[in-house]
Amino acid sequence: MKNKIYRISLAAVALLLTSCLGDLDPKQLGPNVLNSANVYQTKDDYKRGLAKLYASFVLSGQQGPAGQPDIAGIDEGFGNYLRLYWNCQELTTDEAVISWNDQTIKDFHWHTWTPSDVFISAMYSRIMYTVAIANEFIRATAGNTDPDIQKFHAEARFIRALSYYHALDLFGNPPFVTEADKPGSYFPRQISREDLFTYIENELADIEDDLGNPKFEYGRADKAAAWMLQAKLYLNAEVYIGTPKYTECITALNKIFASGAYSLSTNYRHNFVADNHTSPELILTFNHDGQRTQTYGGMVYLIHAPIGGSMNSMDIFGVQNPWGGIRTTKQFVNKFPDISGTTDQRALFYTDGQSLEINDIGVFTDGYALTKFRNRTLAGNLPPNPHPDFVDTDFPMFRLADAYLMYAEAVLRGGAGGSTGQALTYVNMVRTRAYGGDTSGNITSGELNLDFILDERARELYWECHRRTDLIRFGRFTGGSYLWAWKGNVKDGVATPSFRDLFPIPAADLAANPTLTQNPGY
Repeated sequence: MKNKIYRISLAAVALLLTSCLGDLDPKQLGPNVLNSANVYQTKDDYKRGLAKLYASFVLSGQQGPAGQPDIAGIDEGFGNYLRLYWNCQELTTDEAVISWNDQTIKDFHWHTWTPSDVFISAMYSRIMYTVAIANEFIRATAGNTDPDIQKFHAEARFIRALSYYHALDLFGNPPFVTEADKPGSYFPRQISREDLFTYIENELADIEDDLGNPKFEYGRADKAAAWMLQAKLYLNAEVYIGTPKYTECITALNKIFASGAYSLSTNYRHNFVADNHTSPELILTFNHDGQRTQTYGGMVYLIHAPIGGSMNSMDIFGVQNPWGGIRTTKQFVNKFPDISGTTDQRALFYTDGQSLEINDIGVFTDGYALTKFRNRTLAGNLPPNPHPDFVDTDFPMFRLADAYLMYAEAVLRGGAGGSTGQALTYVNMVRTRAYGGDTSGNITSGELNLDFILDERARELYWECHRRTDLIRFGRFTGGSYLWAWKGNVKDGVATPSFRDLFPIPAADLAANPTLTQNPGY
């Protein structure tokens, strides 16, 4: 059974949500006020508090699946962190379109969003919410000499760094607060993209020794998760700060490889099913449990929303109630020489009753569907004690195949500490697995180039929240060098302006905090 750290106490939640205590001494507040002096009595209390931080990526509120939301102003299911992040990273690209008419959701694919977009505002709020509760927990654990609680403290700093990385990538210049900024009434200062990059870089270096060794406990951030986030930061450094750091990227990745803790699963689909916790390549996951982590976001969204048309939701996906929303574009489909999946087994397309062309983005049967994520085990069975709607499939935030492809790209971009021979080996390991153990899909050194890497990352990592960041790094997200169906709200796609490489600071936050400056173009 996979460990579930998300079982949390209401007392810990109440403490983490409290920001009205200011600089008061918790011991002077009295026994009836929940605070760090009376909530955190045992090591288990601290672990429950830590669980809330992890749960902020998966759950949408204090009562699943809805009823007590963490953030206001949006339907609770829509306001889930992972669901919002996936929309930002995937619906804005060639990998996904959505048929629904929910508020401004189609603006993602059309590249027509504005600073008033409710989904962008919710993503921004979600990031800041996780940062805020992480800050509270970091304050509560600071200076504790218990080795386990010191590890909890480091994990909380990692979770905050991960959230700030999302802010860096999506918004560039967000407001910035840490545990040093005590709760109270003030305008959070805006940080530059360069300074935020440096902050995340320093945080990850500082906590490395205090995190658990790779795979010490499933679902918790360990040293390998920190190395992976470092590698992500450095791979995109030219975008973020204008300075290449590909050598540093390779250094971080080599630590993962040297740990010997991870290997590719022999079956690609193993990473996306209800027992994916048994896959040997998952480095960091956002855990789900059909009975105990009930939400209308997260993996529930990614499993229900691609189901519609003639698809049998229970037989294929292991859930009831198809939502009929998400499909993909022909430009993504065309990256696979054989869409049947008989050669490249990553081609998990559902084509019966679906058309390749998307003539109307609002029609679910326009565009091929995908069956990548499922609430069935690798053997095809339902998980133990299944729920008909909520799922047991964990989201693979970081995994080894991504690390292999990042290594190859960093080498091709001139990073030191690696070799083209090793890069080719890693890429062909990924492709051999994709072809079911057959080396017929392997490439030669002459075929290993950056254009190949971008397409291979799409084939291997689609719908895993990497595509927007990848396209920006390759200069293909905005502009006209790469077009896909309905980019720019035109069927065949048109160029979009480069300022959309960043999302806007939400209009409501600009109005509330006059010290903030909007991103250019908005």
